[in-house]
Amino acid sequence: MSKIDFKRDLKHLYQPSGKEFSLVDVPAMQFLMIDGHGDPNTTHSYAQVVEALYGVAYKLKFMSKQRLDRDYGVLPLEGLWWAEDMDSFTTSLDKSAWDWTMMIMQPGWITAVMVAEATAVVHKQKGLPVLSQLRLETYHEGLSVQIMHTGSYNDEAPTLHRLHHEFMPANGLVCSGKHHEIYLSDPRRVAPEKLKTVLRQPAARKG
Repeated sequence: MSKIDFKRDLKHLYQPSGKEFSLVDVPAMQFLMIDGHGDPNTTHSYAQVVEALYGVAYKLKFMSKQRLDRDYGVLPLEGLWWAEDMDSFTTSLDKSAWDWTMMIMQPGWITAVMVAEATAVVHKQKGLPVLSQLRLETYHEGLSVQIMHTGSYNDEAPTLHRLHHEFMPANGLVCSGKHHEIYLSDPRRVAPEKLKTVLRQPAARKG
């Protein structure tokens, strides 16, 4: 049985340049998703959300391998971030005001029935309250601007400022969706200055 490596097959989405912004057309993909609010460093539910998503994602991987003879590597954690005042991201860094959706991409053959079964198993094992909020949903970003950020999450602001106030205006683009991050490094094992994160912003052309 061959093992599918989606990060390799979708390299243009998961391994962008870290030197310059690039435009990509992101296709519709399905994700396990859970919504939340507040500072991810201090909000108790955030850790539960991440544990729940990975628990179900790995259960689905094993179900796919055993039942469908289709194996693949579990994809990295991703997050959509927004706030009523978007300066919370680029200027004030008021994390308590952030809303977020944490998610993990799923292959197209993973069904809602499989997700429900996997969620029930993980709930029996871990009893995480946030599992009741987990859903499988298709998300289509389309045209987007992205770049690879290396370093602490707190050091993203200058890059995001350049993205929103320099690159996008210079290329006739406006924001059309939520700020998106893909976490390629495990912060429990990687030093902050070496963390690799894809920063992505859905965009539309003016006019």
